[in-house]
Amino acid sequence: MNDSPRKDLSFYRLALGVEAPPQPLPLNPATLLSLVRSQIDLLIEQQIAATVWVKLPPGKIWHAELVRYQSSVSDASIYTCQIGEREKGTGEQKEKLLGGKPSKQTSGSRGELVTNLSSHPSIPSSANHLSVQLLPYRHLQREYFLIVLSPQFCSLILVYRPLKRGKTRVLAKENAVQAPPLLAMTTMESRVIQRVLDGMKVAIAPASSSIAVADITYPIASEPALVSQLLTKQLQRQDEMNRQNRSERIAKIQQQNQKLHNKEQLKDKYLRNMCQELRTPLTQMKTALSLLNSPTLKPPQRQRYLQMLNTQCDRQSTLITGLLDLVDLEQNLEKTTLELVRLSDIVPGVVSTYQPVAQEKGIMLAYTVPTELPAVWCVTGGLKQIVINLLHNSIKFTANGGRVWVRARVHGDYVQLEFRDTGIGIAESEIPKIFDCFYRVRSGLTEDLGGAGLGLTIVKRLLWRCGGSISVKSRPDEGSTFTLQLASRHDTPYPNLT
Repeated sequence: MNDSPRKDLSFYRLALGVEAPPQPLPLNPATLLSLVRSQIDLLIEQQIAATVWVKLPPGKIWHAELVRYQSSVSDASIYTCQIGEREKGTGEQKEKLLGGKPSKQTSGSRGELVTNLSSHPSIPSSANHLSVQLLPYRHLQREYFLIVLSPQFCSLILVYRPLKRGKTRVLAKENAVQAPPLLAMTTMESRVIQRVLDGMKVAIAPASSSIAVADITYPIASEPALVSQLLTKQLQRQDEMNRQNRSERIAKIQQQNQKLHNKEQLKDKYLRNMCQELRTPLTQMKTALSLLNSPTLKPPQRQRYLQMLNTQCDRQSTLITGLLDLVDLEQNLEKTTLELVRLSDIVPGVVSTYQPVAQEKGIMLAYTVPTELPAVWCVTGGLKQIVINLLHNSIKFTANGGRVWVRARVHGDYVQLEFRDTGIGIAESEIPKIFDCFYRVRSGLTEDLGGAGLGLTIVKRLLWRCGGSISVKSRPDEGSTFTLQLASRHDTPYPNLT
């Protein structure tokens, strides 16, 4: 037989070729499984020993229905159709397209087209359950069917799997998710079923003598009562699927609503804190201005109030700048690229910038960063910002005559960067809060150390983006140690999910 006719034979097209054919409808695999189960349910309930011709998608869930029917109705005859290999790799490619595992096809001469199913892992061996290998027609490889033949009831489920159009390398992942729906027709009309059976005779070749003529011939019209029962079962199955889908959608919507609610609460808390922080310096500036209007104000008092105004203006400017930086970071963080940076290129420069500030307070500032440390992943420009924020805090919260160290070393699969000081320390109850927006540690000092309370928030956001982490150890009046874990060049950085 030449290859030209093989390309044209299609059970789906044969069914569409009759006068006033059944209308094909798009459906998904779950709906197709529901149709198959409803027919199997009817055959088992009525104990109908039918002849079943079947070609289903790969997977145990499909063939489990055949096992269920055969175990309930022992006299049933099942012919499971398989497509012979058209060319090397065809079977495996077909299974991959269907989302299943490659199955072993039975190969051989025409005399071996009908084989027992003892090699199939999910279907028990039986004289009434045979595997029929169809010739490798191109369209049949994309078609599934379930044909039920019995004196009481006959039916056909015929499905065609359309090709994916316009698939490109860039859109391969997207197309895999948005696969075209299956096109299916179901009917109990004798003319349609017999036309498909005639095509079956051509597909399995006349040399297959193991198949009885009666097993491939439409018997008589179905009993109306059984047809009504089948329709009822299909409706029940569909209702069950709809309820399940509806419950899943409701649960998903509720989960999304909860996430939105949580985000709204966080936003409200953020806005309240921001308004409070902006109001505080304004209140102090207003107080200073009202006192400056006093006619009895002495020059030293005037100077003090002017200094207060200057300090609160600086604080207001710091708050606004910090807010703008944080908003910009939140909007662009996920879009920013990661780069490999050496700590030895960043830390010494930042430390030298802060040396004059440390010397003014009599603080010993030192660092140890070996040049041979591997490069680490971080947001472009982010590592310098992290070092600035942490070093600034260490010096600010360390009293005169204290000490601040910066040390880097390899720790397992990460590079560890440590900031240690002998400052005022942090109470254990406050440590979980220090990364919150606008939170400032209660220093207990008479002087106002100022700050926007956003530095550690920005540090944590930057570390999240590059897959790093930060931990804190501290005791009041004993100092603090901030330890960073940074992904090195040997590791792929993944943003943390929490």
